[in-house]
Amino acid sequence: MSITYQGSNNRMSQVTIHRDTVYLAGQVAVDASAGMRGQTEQILAGIDALLAEAGTAKDHLLSATIWVTDMSEFNEMNAAWDAWVAPGRPPVRACVEAKLAKPEWKVEIMVVAALPGA
Repeated sequence: MSITYQGSNNRMSQVTIHRDTVYLAGQVAVDASAGMRGQTEQILAGIDALLAEAGTAKDHLLSATIWVTDMSEFNEMNAAWDAWVAPGRPPVRACVEAKLAKPEWKVEIMVVAALPGA
């Protein structure tokens, strides 16, 4: 059984691939000064890039877990998500309110995707 690790350091990997499944670490915004929608858009662009490096794309998403720091901003996150997710191919999804590792982060997203042809 082979497992591929990408974007790794001593603590974690950004991507792990096992068989036909791609697992991404939780992604956060690079520019945390942005609002909820802006941070979400940054994260989704980063997810696109990581999925492409792994050989897949958002139209192969299986699941997503989303953590937001304030549910009163839920609609802003959803506006970015709805504009991004592949039409007719939304993954299963959970979204919860949580305190994130840095106070300036408003949202963190982790996804799992299938490799094409799987």
